[in-house]
Amino acid sequence: MKAMILAAGLGTRMRPLTDHCPKPLLRVGGKPLIIHHLERLRAAGIRDVVINVSYRAEQIIEALGDGGDHGIRIAWSREATPLETGGGIQHALPMLGAAPFLLVNGDVWCDLDPATLPALGDGELARLVLVDNPEHHPAGDFHLDGAGRVHEQGAPSLTFAGISLLDPALVADKPPGAFALAPLLRRAMAAGRVAGHYHRGQWVDVGTPERLRKLDEALASNHPRY
Repeated sequence: MKAMILAAGLGTRMRPLTDHCPKPLLRVGGKPLIIHHLERLRAAGIRDVVINVSYRAEQIIEALGDGGDHGIRIAWSREATPLETGGGIQHALPMLGAAPFLLVNGDVWCDLDPATLPALGDGELARLVLVDNPEHHPAGDFHLDGAGRVHEQGAPSLTFAGISLLDPALVADKPPGAFALAPLLRRAMAAGRVAGHYHRGQWVDVGTPERLRKLDEALASNHPRY
């Protein structure tokens, strides 16, 4: 299976840290955030990784090269301007192929082993990793029912971890350009075609300088949950 890491965003919430450094290269736990992802993917047996880049793309490409130093092969999907999540995935489909792939938001930290995710079932377009709601997002995002289906509404709610298995068919027939992935996921949910995986381990949305600092301190103390 291939993986895609989303790394094309402007990192506006992380300013001023991202004024001169793209968010994936911000250091946490002694290494750039994106290296944590690459190491976890390699440990799960994933060797082919597509990374989309736009803002300060050359800095990221120069830092990671072809991935050989990290035991993987990187294919770079360049975006002249950020295409949002859906558009970025569609733009990268020639590199990803027709099989389901693992999608990882570049600005999260999670101890999930991707190898533990069940494959997509018949007719499923996505499997979303869901976690307990963090303090900064108490309302959550989606409901996971007892049959493992994800719904836009319902209680209790869980937070989307920014990690998922996706079937390329979810975006393949959309016109090229910038578009969001969330509306397509919600449409698939309404059709009963989105499964969920409840991850009870450690997860952090590294979306602000303060959360980056806290995660760095937690990793230094070998206690990532905070």
